[in-house]
Amino acid sequence: MTTVEMPLVVCVSNDAKVRERVVQRLNDFGPVLICADLSELRAMLFPLKPDGTRSPSAPVSLGELSVDPADHLVTWRGEPLALTRLERELLARLASPPVGVWTYERLFGSVWGGAYLGDTAILHSAVKRLRRKLRAVEDGPQVHTVRGVGYRLALAR
Repeated sequence: MTTVEMPLVVCVSNDAKVRERVVQRLNDFGPVLICADLSELRAMLFPLKPDGTRSPSAPVSLGELSVDPADHLVTWRGEPLALTRLERELLARLASPPVGVWTYERLFGSVWGGAYLGDTAILHSAVKRLRRKLRAVEDGPQVHTVRGVGYRLALAR
């Protein structure tokens, strides 16, 4: 028995006309996912868990850091931090017990809901943005790189 691999084409556009043209041109090509934005794509590719969440629903606390994914709130010493959804999820993972090194593979699976394909650029970029925001916080938490492995969260002493 031979198997035929079918390519999967993904179109992400908030323009309905673009999505229609893609459907018309690629109708007979194979599976095509059409969505308006990345959050819709993420929902299509990585459906909700049985408990109805994609991210941890319980608040995570580490020292004076608190991450509440359900309320979309991160606080340091009681003061809210302005972080994006991705930055909140990344910080929640790094602060989750047992606190230690999170490998690239584990972060990809947990934050992006997908498999690690060897390209760390998207992860490094997200960590860079998170670090920039955490540096603005006095004595705030820091994200440390473990070269070739992943990242770890450290609190100021």
